[in-house]
Amino acid sequence: MADKTILVIEDNEMNMKLMRAVLKTGHYRMLEAVDAETGLRLVREHHPDLILMDIQLPGMDGLSATKIIKADPDLKDIPIFALTGFAMESDKEKASDIGFAGYIVKPFSVKGLLATLADCFNPHRTEN
Repeated sequence: MADKTILVIEDNEMNMKLMRAVLKTGHYRMLEAVDAETGLRLVREHHPDLILMDIQLPGMDGLSATKIIKADPDLKDIPIFALTGFAMESDKEKASDIGFAGYIVKPFSVKGLLATLADCFNPHRTEN
């Protein structure tokens, strides 16, 4: 999917390194931000096709950044997936209420993440 750009907002370098490898495997272009403020700037400048947003970030958290994106008429339709170590059902509900398209719990399966992305970009695809 070389024509799709994914913005990853993640402050942990090991997680970012893993995301680079996974997205390269899936043939996605990747933009990177280590904090919400940089991520917001990149969203406005590049209008990525999808955002993978860590919830716990230095400074502004991912929930607040997502609220800002979803309040902007030019950006609100960009799907945002929460990347988090929290797996509580109440956290998933809160993320959904804010406007996240999905919830990816770390550690995640590489195959599962690639399938989630493929489903997002091609919701009518079928498994072979």
